[in-house]
Amino acid sequence: MKLKTKKGVVKRFKLTKKKKIRYRPGGKSHLLSAKESKRKRQMRRSRFIKGAKEKKYLRRLLPYG
Repeated sequence: MKLKTKKGVVKRFKLTKKKKIRYRPGGKSHLLSAKESKRKRQMRRSRFIKGAKEKKYLRRLLPYG
């Protein structure tokens, strides 16, 4: 049986070649004048999911990722 991919997860997370899950942090679209430069600069970088339980959950939502 064909598995369905969760489309909301596809838009927010990407799998790397080594099967790490990469994402961009939220909070970079508006109200930027109130945020510190350091915080805005850190939000430019992509991050990786670290928790094993979270990884397992997200991999199930990205079956063909």
